[in-house]
Formats: sequence, structure tokens, C-alpha cells
Amino acid sequence: MSNKPTRVTLRIDFANGVRLGPGKIALLSGIAEHGSIRAAGAALGMSYRRAWLLADETNRMFLEPSIFTRHGGKSGGGAGLTDFGTALLARARHMEAESRRVLEADIAWLDAAVDMGFQAAAKGVDGE
Repeated sequence: MSNKPTRVTLRIDFANGVRLGPGKIALLSGIAEHGSIRAAGAALGMSYRRAWLLADETNRMFLEPSIFTRHGGKSGGGAGLTDFGTALLARARHMEAESRRVLEADIAWLDAAVDMGFQAAAKGVDGE
């Protein structure tokens, strides 16, 4: 049995097939916090390659890039969020908070109805 609270995650599926979801949002947040794609990925438990691929897709999926990189040297390189990336992260966090607020009563109802003794068959299977 888990002590984790029930949570609502946000994923936006755009008409062109790209998605903005919890992984990309967490990566943007990590890059803002750590100043590095590698460090952000490591903090999330993902490989550098996976973090880099998500960062690259996030950079290309909008009309403006979300992430900038600095090459190594005396300054040591790193990454950060562009103004657009900062705004994207803020809006995504706002949408998550609004989703939780609007769905609070429904989530409480579901929490009361869920069988806490039931264990999911496999991780990643959501039964939709």
C-alpha cells in the first residue's frame, strides 16, 4: 500500500502529434533549477540521452525555443530556460494547479471509492 497522495497529471496532445506532459514539464523545471540538461535528467532518474531527446523535442515543438545551451569552456557550459521556456513552465504549473482545484471534489470521491488493497498488474498499464 502506498502513502502517496492521489495526483492529477496534465498531458496536452497537440493536433500535430506532439505532447506536453509531466516528463517535459519536470525536465524544464529541473533545467531551471540545476542549469544543466544532464543534472536535470539525473535528478529525475533519466539517462542523459533521454533528457537530451526530451529537451530537443521541447525546443522544436513550439515556434520559439524553450531551452538554451552554453558550450563548455571556462564557464563550464550548461543550459537554462529562454523567456518562452520560463513562460511555458509557469503556464504548465498554472494549468496543473487549476486542474487539481477544479477536480478536487471528484478526486476526493474517487479516493473514497478506490480499493487500497488492489495492486496494479504492471507499471505503465493504465487500463484506459
